[in-house]
Amino acid sequence: IQLTGKLGKGLIKSLRARGVVWCGIMWTRMSEKKIHFMGVGGVGMAGLAVLLKAEGHVVTGCDKYASERTRWLESMGIPVALGHDPSHVEEMDEVIVTPAVHNDNPEFVAARHLRYRGEVLAEIVSSRESIAVCGSHGKTTTATFIAKLLRALGENVAWAIGGETGAFPVAGVGDKSISSRPVLVVEADESDGTLALYHATTLVVTNCEYDHPDHFKTPEAYFECYEVAKKNAQEVIESEKLELSLLSAFDCVTGMPVHNQKNARAAVEVALRRGHTLEAIAQVLPAVVSELPDRRFQPIWPPTSPIEQSNKQTISIVTDYAHHPTEMKCAVGMARAVCAGKLRVLFQPHRYSRTKALLNDFPAAFKGADEVVLCPTYAAFETPIEGGDIADLYQVCRAAYGADARGPRFYLARTVDEAWEHARNSMVGGDLTLLLGAGDIIKLVPTIQKDMAVLSPDAPAPLFPRRRILIGMGSNTWKSDLNLSVDYVTTDGPAGRAGATLVAEHPTLLPWMAGIPGTVGGWIKMNAGAFGHSISEVLDAVKVDGEWIPASACGFDYRTSNITGEIQDFRLIPDPVRVGTDLLTPSAYLAKRKKFPSGTKGSVFKNPLNDYAGRLLEVTGCKGLRVGGASVWEEHANVIVAGEGSVPSDFLALAQIMKTRVKYRLGVDLEPEVRGLG
Repeated sequence: IQLTGKLGKGLIKSLRARGVVWCGIMWTRMSEKKIHFMGVGGVGMAGLAVLLKAEGHVVTGCDKYASERTRWLESMGIPVALGHDPSHVEEMDEVIVTPAVHNDNPEFVAARHLRYRGEVLAEIVSSRESIAVCGSHGKTTTATFIAKLLRALGENVAWAIGGETGAFPVAGVGDKSISSRPVLVVEADESDGTLALYHATTLVVTNCEYDHPDHFKTPEAYFECYEVAKKNAQEVIESEKLELSLLSAFDCVTGMPVHNQKNARAAVEVALRRGHTLEAIAQVLPAVVSELPDRRFQPIWPPTSPIEQSNKQTISIVTDYAHHPTEMKCAVGMARAVCAGKLRVLFQPHRYSRTKALLNDFPAAFKGADEVVLCPTYAAFETPIEGGDIADLYQVCRAAYGADARGPRFYLARTVDEAWEHARNSMVGGDLTLLLGAGDIIKLVPTIQKDMAVLSPDAPAPLFPRRRILIGMGSNTWKSDLNLSVDYVTTDGPAGRAGATLVAEHPTLLPWMAGIPGTVGGWIKMNAGAFGHSISEVLDAVKVDGEWIPASACGFDYRTSNITGEIQDFRLIPDPVRVGTDLLTPSAYLAKRKKFPSGTKGSVFKNPLNDYAGRLLEVTGCKGLRVGGASVWEEHANVIVAGEGSVPSDFLALAQIMKTRVKYRLGVDLEPEVRGLG
């Protein structure tokens, strides 16, 4: 019987209701199709591609970059082209994509019959004997345990799972030498709502906690998706309702964290319901659960599990895919249990929508860590939104722990590389660094392994080159509180003099600069000014790294220049005799200027064309905003005051929140005037 279309699905449902599980049915393949995968190197896409090839279709794919997975696909007979081109889809019957593919992609535009990965996998699952694993957390591990356990018990198993486990790849097609069709084990993703399309023989539900707010606008919509899938399934196993006491006889499981005990218990339950005995399961279970999928508390350095390390002076680095607060809490707890020294967490949030929706749930997930370095949000396919930035997460974390000395110290990093640099320069024997997140933070691994291979435990920092950043008085420079390989060097010579001295020496040449802090070199590089004037107006030439450059060649513009080297000296235009009112005197301009409180770095942002940054920041309600010990001055919305307990990360986070408000409420992209914030 060819089981396709509505008639086929109706027959399947009828047979299942009568207890028939594919016994005596001869399967025939649908007509061969040419199917192309856009982004075939993705973990979910790769697995589906392998399944469709096993069904007899001609499968090709493309991806932006070559990877171990694309090379594996080619070894499985699936050609992979690099890059996207409309020619890839010209002869295709179907083109399979994920929501991450934008509709302006040239292949997307050229494709005739587009289908989404989730609906295609749901169709395959619904057409055969299948075990689908869904849930907010633990899907990959549970599905892996089930597939490996059933194989170890002698069953013919095919699978498509969103993670690899050592030599166990993301997909397998079963033993073709066996006449019976293999049972299919899949990880069922709910993120795009296609879980509701599944009609699984057995549906395993690990747990259910609100997530994916980009698709499910309310918790009710999210939970309803699961309810539909449960109603569609012939049999439902809910992990949270299973008694863990059944595992008491399995030493290989009782030592695992509770969340992984639940994952193993679900796998055991599936095997039991399929007629396997506890005795048979006990013989193979240790090998099944001995290895977790990649990025599930996976050691990066040294290449052994921290749990197995007896030397408490070892520096350990571990990565974990956790990106939901509940998952993160488990990962941090596991790390704390095996960490003898400082536990340092580098966390990259996954998607702006999740960060915003679960914002207040994140702080508690870091309990037990000593330091937390927050890295820029991984966008996936999203565009930034107000309230979903890493600065917003930093703000709530600082507020949640306040002055609690027992809580983590929070830092804000501008890049994931900067976060690793801090960890590398800070760790000593016994410390453990935990990389958390589902984004591209994993790309740090090669750098980490390279750095650790040459790191001296006694003196790590000197082994790595340091960068020099030239500053004057530093009044308009933001310096990170991360432990970076940076040396701030104060400039000497004429350009290192205080600007106030220059104003005093030339009172009629640049009186409008009176009261502006900083050195002359800093003024020149940033083309500082006030009251409609800039210092470039009075410059004749600038000496940079030993070479005199005419002012006309310095690229001066509003609060910027193209000078990149060290400013050592300068020449002013001749001081003309000026005649006018008292407004032309330094004291008169000083009287007009607001007196900035101590602990500021001057104006945070440059004025946009034909407007004022202070006005834009004020109308968006920035006055009085606070992050940690830093706050926006009530007298001027373009000034941040570093108060008691303030740290540089507070300043950086607050500046980012201010910038975001103006961008998303008024459509203006403010440019920093304080150096270092970019």
